[in-house]
Amino acid sequence: MTSAFPTAKDAGLLSCHNCHLLCRLPGGNHPGTVRCPRCGACLHLRKPASLSRTCALLIAAFILYIPANVLPITTVVTLGNAQSDTIMSGVIYFVRSGMWPIALVIFVASVLVPLLKLLILTYLIISVRRGSQKRRKDRTKLYRITEAVGRWSMVDIYVVTVLVALVHVGSLASIRAESGAVFFGAVVVITMFAAMSFDPRLIWDE
Repeated sequence: MTSAFPTAKDAGLLSCHNCHLLCRLPGGNHPGTVRCPRCGACLHLRKPASLSRTCALLIAAFILYIPANVLPITTVVTLGNAQSDTIMSGVIYFVRSGMWPIALVIFVASVLVPLLKLLILTYLIISVRRGSQKRRKDRTKLYRITEAVGRWSMVDIYVVTVLVALVHVGSLASIRAESGAVFFGAVVVITMFAAMSFDPRLIWDE
């Protein structure tokens, strides 16, 4: 079915996923059998198995999100006393210490953003599966925002990495990363791949 507004797909045009060159599909050929004349990549009208791949990655991210927030992300050893902290316990510590701006940054970047990204991608997949034609521009904007801010969730990992490298004063004080940091990093990376796998052009398909 042709939409009210002509699309590149209706005109037989394909955008290369690698170099973004707009190519015309030669008559009699099928997408997946034609290569980009500039970079040689295989051309497709839409990303192959976009929804299936995105769904699989989201399920993995949702599963890993639980241990990422339940398991400790760091252990601080001071004068022989060890204290393990999860992401939320670290946020609570900064709030109680009066450093609420730092607590807010960590909460937004490490808790709120990853969860919102998972929920938004889930919503986009469901709306495409149902063939929804409502608020397409808004859904496209949601996808763009999700893709842009997803990488900033790594700020917590950067903080842990810097602290582990800098705070190491023998038996007096040291900080070591725990398994929660591994799960959290996996969640961030997987959600980034999920956003890359989702094809926003599916929102506009009839």
